[in-house]
Amino acid sequence: MFNPSRDQVRSFFIESWRKYQAKEVLTPLEHIASDLVLLHPEYQALLEDPDSLSRDFLPEDGQINPFLHLSFHLAIEEQLSIDQPPGLRAAFEACQRRRGNRHDALHDVLECLGETLFDAQRNNTQPDGPAYVSCVLRRARSN
Repeated sequence: MFNPSRDQVRSFFIESWRKYQAKEVLTPLEHIASDLVLLHPEYQALLEDPDSLSRDFLPEDGQINPFLHLSFHLAIEEQLSIDQPPGLRAAFEACQRRRGNRHDALHDVLECLGETLFDAQRNNTQPDGPAYVSCVLRRARSN
């Protein structure tokens, strides 16, 4: 099982962005990562800063961890590509129809993934796939 460290994850996004900017050949995963960075221009300068590798992003300071955010996006792209958990792709497509924008729909899914992982950690259980899909479907139906 792939279980990268915090520094490995950060290095992956930093290196993917560097390679994209240098117009170097990207692996398929690096291509997805660089596309995600393009969707988040607010993170681009951070990925070009060598000090970002060791920087802490504390929620109690009102900060969002950009590496965690991008990692969630990457996980969701993989989940959508294989429709795992089952039904996620259809739920996402319903969100996308409602939102009219793929990135906004991805953020709906991202919120549900965060809730699902938080619940699993809090309850010391595996993530609940059907609850995750249900959360996405609720967002697809909300106004």
